[in-house]
Amino acid sequence: MPVEARQPERGEIEVDCPCCGARLKIDLAMGCVIGHEPPHKPAESRSLDQASRLLEKEKARREELFQKSTEAEKTKSDLLHRKFEEALRKSKDEPVTRPLRDLDLD
Repeated sequence: MPVEARQPERGEIEVDCPCCGARLKIDLAMGCVIGHEPPHKPAESRSLDQASRLLEKEKARREELFQKSTEAEKTKSDLLHRKFEEALRKSKDEPVTRPLRDLDLD
């Protein structure tokens, strides 16, 4: 990408940055940048139809994510209930013992 430079009347040059497209004003005597203009990006033009379609797609995606989240919560509740029932069944089969305390270990 060629670098375009213009030299005004004083010891300054204006250079377009090859990376970002910004305009830099450089003082030749000092060897540093004394001015900066951000790059001019053309605005993307979209029609209302394109924007409407994009909004509809986003709405459908949000609805799908919400439905998946709802199903996951329903499944989560059933899973926790089964785990609780299994732990309760196991605890009924085990004999009740007195728990050990730190004082009992001495």
